[in-house]
Amino acid sequence: MPTYVIHDTKKKKTFEVFCSWNVLQDKLKDNPHWEKCVTAPAIVGDHVTAKTDGGMKEVFSKIAEKHPSSALADRFGSKSNAKVKAETIAKKHGLVSKTGGQDLSKRFKKNKDTGLY
Repeated sequence: MPTYVIHDTKKKKTFEVFCSWNVLQDKLKDNPHWEKCVTAPAIVGDHVTAKTDGGMKEVFSKIAEKHPSSALADRFGSKSNAKVKAETIAKKHGLVSKTGGQDLSKRFKKNKDTGLY
């Protein structure tokens, strides 16, 4: 049952009433000096979020395949344990940049004459 905030205009006090809507209407009729105050709804928890259906998960997994270094790939991509371990080692040694591309400058030295690694 909801809690309603009531203001008593005679006593100039505000209080809460815990009852159903029908009971509240009866109490307001019996006490014409009571006014119901407008308040914000009490929302508790994170129960308003919508769940992702199977079709959308499939779309996200296809996007994850095309962009393996994205946040969607971390959440919806399917990676084997070996691939996850290889990526962890590459990040540890600085061989993979934040965008997912390889940073070979740390592994190999560039030839000054040709500009190649």
